[in-house]
Amino acid sequence: MLFGNVDFSVNKGDKIIFLSRDTRAMTALFEIINGNQKAETGTYYWGQTITPAYLPLNNSAFFNKGYSLSDWLCQFTSDTTEFFVRGHLGKMLFAGEEIHKQVHVLSGGEKMRCMIAKMMLLNANTLILDTPTNHLDLETIQAFNNNLVKYPGNILMASHDHEFIQTVSNRIIELTPNGTIDKLMEYDAYIADEKIQELREKMYEKIKA
Repeated sequence: MLFGNVDFSVNKGDKIIFLSRDTRAMTALFEIINGNQKAETGTYYWGQTITPAYLPLNNSAFFNKGYSLSDWLCQFTSDTTEFFVRGHLGKMLFAGEEIHKQVHVLSGGEKMRCMIAKMMLLNANTLILDTPTNHLDLETIQAFNNNLVKYPGNILMASHDHEFIQTVSNRIIELTPNGTIDKLMEYDAYIADEKIQELREKMYEKIKA
């Protein structure tokens, strides 16, 4: 079992990092709340005013057609003028003739930048980010980090990047087979707290058995 007894609400201003000793737990949770997988038990719902945008761990299905980069982005916007498309891709460091590049030959980092550009078009007030720094270079990570720190909406994310977690998140939810640990605190304080570490060991006891 990846996780069990999950029960949480997202409050205004929450930027939540989800943790687990098995990284598949976060991906499974994000796939469930985005309607791509069905939970064995339980329910979830989004508030009426919520507009979510999802950055999945595996984005290969988005790049299996023979589109140029500009045509690919045009799928997700009503404004398909070259000025708009170039400007939007420029925010993700695509410039010049790069917009004519075929998406199926893009690197992992370039595909992630495309997915972030797509996500930005949605004007979402809730972002679900599954390991968003994968394949990104330091310049892009820093720019993305700064944007998330300033982002006024909610964030639900998983990440392996310590600094990214520390600077963006203000709440920790750890998924375990025996329930969740839910703390409104910074990441560094969470991993340094001895009482929390004792609790974590107890919550994972079934894995050791």
